[in-house]
Amino acid sequence: MNRVLEPEVMDTWLEATAYDAMDFVAVNTTFAADAIDLDPHAVKILDLGTGTARIPILMCQQQPQYLITGVDLAQSMLIIGQRNVGEAKLNQRIRLERVDSKRMPYPDLEFDMLISNSLVHHLPDPSSFFIEIKRLVRPGGAILIRDLIRPENDLIVNELVSKIAGNYNSHQQQLFHDSLKAALTLTEVQELIDQVGLTQVKLTQSSDLHWTIERKKL
Repeated sequence: MNRVLEPEVMDTWLEATAYDAMDFVAVNTTFAADAIDLDPHAVKILDLGTGTARIPILMCQQQPQYLITGVDLAQSMLIIGQRNVGEAKLNQRIRLERVDSKRMPYPDLEFDMLISNSLVHHLPDPSSFFIEIKRLVRPGGAILIRDLIRPENDLIVNELVSKIAGNYNSHQQQLFHDSLKAALTLTEVQELIDQVGLTQVKLTQSSDLHWTIERKKL
């Protein structure tokens, strides 16, 4: 099945509120735990496509030294994210900025760890995103990138929507459906890794739905 692009930016209030209301607690908790395991002693962390900041909040609640910059292009997401950060009383440790993850303003080798959950499928050409990851992470720094895997055909897409998103409303189901069709295959992800020369990372299929790139702090 060919990739079908979806809008890069989810920046309507309906999309942002629908996304924040979806039950990603288990997924986010697992991602946060996996990131912490890669470098529990990091300080400066960059979260690409932070959305409503649920993952940075989970990480900072567990690691008191973490300082996380979360970037996203969707202003509506960031507004909700800032509210979530405030409610968690983490305004001093989580900074949210409206930044394009394909062209970021930060200096080279600025961060101890780079993380990203479910952003890549939004990007029409993810190569610039991977180039920025290589540029911004310090030598030997930790990396955790996770996203959906594109199924082989529409039948599998529909089965997954029914199985995973059966309790979602129709708008949330459509978001999930479109995301699956916009996702990359493992082969496509490996080609991007090779293309930009991102070294010492491991690519795996980490679940029935996801691929993961990770590098533990060297």
